[in-house]
Amino acid sequence: MLDLNDVSADLARQENITRILDAAEKLFRHYGYSKTNVADIARDLGMSTANIYRFFGSKVEIHQALCGRMLELSYQIALANRNLPLSAAERLRAYTMSQYKMTLETMLDEQKVHEMVIVAIERDWHVIEKHIERMQELLAEIIADGIAAGEFAEQDPHVAAKCFSAATVDLCHPQMVAQCLAKSYQADPEDLVEFVIRALKK
Repeated sequence: MLDLNDVSADLARQENITRILDAAEKLFRHYGYSKTNVADIARDLGMSTANIYRFFGSKVEIHQALCGRMLELSYQIALANRNLPLSAAERLRAYTMSQYKMTLETMLDEQKVHEMVIVAIERDWHVIEKHIERMQELLAEIIADGIAAGEFAEQDPHVAAKCFSAATVDLCHPQMVAQCLAKSYQADPEDLVEFVIRALKK
C-alpha cells in the first residue's frame, strides 16, 4: 500500500535538492565555482549550512549533481533528435547542431560557467565518459536506421558512431568549442556536419 507520508517526504526532499542546485548554479554562474562555498549557497536560500549538508556532503557533491543535470539535459535533447520523423541524415544534422547550440548557450554563455564545466571534465571524467557512451549509442541507432533505409553505406553502426563523434568533437566538447570560436582555420559547423554525413554515404 502506498504511504502518502513517504511520498510527501520524497517530494519535499526533491524540492529542496532542486532549490539547492538552482541556487548553486546561479552563484557558480555569477561568482565562479572556486569563489562560491556551501555557506554562500545556504545564505542565498535563507537556510543554515547544516541544512545543505542534509542533502549534499560537500560542494563537490553539489557540483557533481549539477554536472549530471546538465548532461541529462544534453541526452534528452539528443534522444528527441533521434526520435524525429526525419531521414537519418537530417536527424544527424539536428543532433549535432543542437548539441553545438547547447554547448554555446548553456556551457559557454559566461566564463564562470566554463570554469564549472572544466572542473567537471578534469575531476569527474568517468561521468563524462558514461555520457559519451550513451550519446554514441543514440548515434549508432540513427546510423543503423540510415543503413537500413539505404541512405548510408553498409558498415558497423557502432564504429561509425564513434568516428562521427570524433569528427565532430569540436562542436560538442566545451573546451574545443571555446578554443575554436571565431578562428579562421575552423570549419563552419554546418560544413563539418555535411562533410561527415557524406562520409557515411560512401
